[in-house]
Amino acid sequence: MAPVRVLVVGAGSRGSAYARWIRDHPETAEVVAVAEPREEYRERLARASGLEPGACFADWREAAALPRLADVALVCTLDDAHLEPAVALAERGYHLLVEKPLAQTRADCEAIVAAARRNRVLLGVCHVLRYAPYTRVLKGLLDSGRIGEIAGVEHLEPVGFWHQAHSYVRGNWRRTDEAAPMLLAKSCHDLDWLRHIVGRDAVAVSSFGSLRHFRPEAAPPGAGERCLECAIEPECAYSAPRIYGRFLAEGRTGWPLDVLTPDPTPERVTEALRTGPYGRCVYHCDNDVVDRQVVALEFEGGATASFTMTAFNRPRPRRTTVFGTRGELHCDGETITVYDFLTDSTETVKVSEENDGLIDSGHGGGDGGLLASFLAAAAQGDPELVETSGEDALASHLLVFAAEQARTEHRVVSLTG
Repeated sequence: MAPVRVLVVGAGSRGSAYARWIRDHPETAEVVAVAEPREEYRERLARASGLEPGACFADWREAAALPRLADVALVCTLDDAHLEPAVALAERGYHLLVEKPLAQTRADCEAIVAAARRNRVLLGVCHVLRYAPYTRVLKGLLDSGRIGEIAGVEHLEPVGFWHQAHSYVRGNWRRTDEAAPMLLAKSCHDLDWLRHIVGRDAVAVSSFGSLRHFRPEAAPPGAGERCLECAIEPECAYSAPRIYGRFLAEGRTGWPLDVLTPDPTPERVTEALRTGPYGRCVYHCDNDVVDRQVVALEFEGGATASFTMTAFNRPRPRRTTVFGTRGELHCDGETITVYDFLTDSTETVKVSEENDGLIDSGHGGGDGGLLASFLAAAAQGDPELVETSGEDALASHLLVFAAEQARTEHRVVSLTG
């Protein structure tokens, strides 16, 4: 079977990471074209993928105007730029794999799903947590009945202090009006994951959260507008020179440094911190997304779940405890511990030494699992192989929208009518 041909729309961190996986699996797929407005990022992906100039576009509309160039389009643009390319490329007959969130509003999500259905193309959404080996082992244990029926779940997403500062205070996802609420931009993964492991839809949701710390009122005395010009920078936990300098010292060239500059040398990173958004003081940015949030869920059948997203922690994998009628199951990103009520015994399942669940490790294998699954579906034209279909992802997004409504309106929102 010939490799699946892929058009990458958006050559930022996610598009480049997916293209890298494809290059490492040439028997599965090949990148045949890229659309990206930023010349340096476009040329970087093109060089790595061996693309000719005629396969490189500054605007996705240029690619969409031509006869279909590929079998699959990976839509990896920013959140507010998913709708137009997804719909237009579906109309051209491309199978679609769209980065999460699918879109910023219910209407836009529904429009993308409808376009895929109308044109009979496959639609997948990059809820990569479902595809991690860790999730597959956990789901298998739950579905086997090891702990009986699921009664409740506690799930923690520890975003991490520097990741919050990088992406959600200084970065592209700092503002609701330009990207999406934090729960949609960052944690739609997690609400989708909870639906997946519980195996039922939610019927009611409430939520609380706000922007507590990253605002001018919380700035230490003497804090400057930019880290490189700040007298108290050496004592600040969120110092951009310290955060990015540590990654430079480790020899990193990918995320998060390649968000600052496509060529992360010390000189170019310093220049980016001097002139760009990533060198701003975290207390003097124009951010408005929450820095911690809790969500309470009730599922069909009566199971409950609590979800916590927080910026205020060391970076580490997500942690989950599942409470069953016959046992308890605890997950820490590396191991799954199963306690049996009847036998008073504990079993520890080692998932994978490489599966740490963090974003810069390919989400613990989730990125690769997602691509392998969707590209196989595209090769065979089989929608049954798309684990996170557009319709399923839409249900998860509607849950996120309801949770955000509950937070802003300070009430419980029903999802049953």
